[in-house]
Amino acid sequence: MTGSKVVAFGHFQPERIVPNTELEKLVETSDEWIVRRVGIEERRWGTGVETVDSMAVKAAKMALDNAEGITAQDIDMIVLATCTATDRSPNMAARVANALEMNQGPATMDINAACSGFTHAVGLAQGAIAAGTATNVLVIGAEMLTDYTDFTDRTTCVLTADGAGAFVVTASEENAISPAVWGSVPSLSDAVRIEAENDMKFAQNGQSVYRWTVTQLPKIASQIIERAGLQPEEIDGIILHQANLRIIEPLAEKIGAPNARVATDIVYSGNTSAASVPLALSKLMASDEPLPSGSKALLFAFGGGLAYAGQVITIP
Repeated sequence: MTGSKVVAFGHFQPERIVPNTELEKLVETSDEWIVRRVGIEERRWGTGVETVDSMAVKAAKMALDNAEGITAQDIDMIVLATCTATDRSPNMAARVANALEMNQGPATMDINAACSGFTHAVGLAQGAIAAGTATNVLVIGAEMLTDYTDFTDRTTCVLTADGAGAFVVTASEENAISPAVWGSVPSLSDAVRIEAENDMKFAQNGQSVYRWTVTQLPKIASQIIERAGLQPEEIDGIILHQANLRIIEPLAEKIGAPNARVATDIVYSGNTSAASVPLALSKLMASDEPLPSGSKALLFAFGGGLAYAGQVITIP
């Protein structure tokens, strides 16, 4: 079987809830300013015990618990997207495999495409299954973005948060994951960055990224839908990287998807980089009003690099 499908979701967030009023004590800002500019009301920050791999393990366990007939021992590949791993080796995927006691030894790899890492990882999983080199893939996005936050910078510290999300992707007779549309904008490669020369602190040129999303994001989203063989009005859900509510909310109208439910988890979770797409979708599917089985969901993310990637999946 060379088709692939998502069969389960999982997520994890730290317990600490940080409202905008708490940030008013750190920098010159206000709840009104944050909500008006980016739409965030609160976010989750690590409590001092969470790490990229520990959060990834918890999200993965939830996804596996939700994957009927698939256990950790059936996983033959783990792709973990992160840009905030403290250690270079072992990679976070290997630590997840060890924590889940995957004795059969799956392929383990981390990828760093910043905020678009997870949708890149889904594309890699889909490609590996199509090539016959994997059958059951655990795809994870996990970030401790607050470890790299400059809490003196009011333009960025109000955005960042921590969390993880995961999919279980498996081989299928049907193609329930469309081929990825992905690429980059080299001229904006430094628009979002975590660099040694800046003491490894998250920084961005927010206006440049915003201008790019306003002009280019709808065009690329339309390309993703076209590659999936669908019309915009057939899209039931839109799960964007949770970067800014002002970017997220207008997309359905711009691409002509009037029936689509748009995930707005940024309001309560903040920006969790590579974790934001799976976190938002997993929380939506665990809510009282999940997307119905068989729904078509557009996934799309963009960020540092400036890299972007997206695909359409069928909801299990």
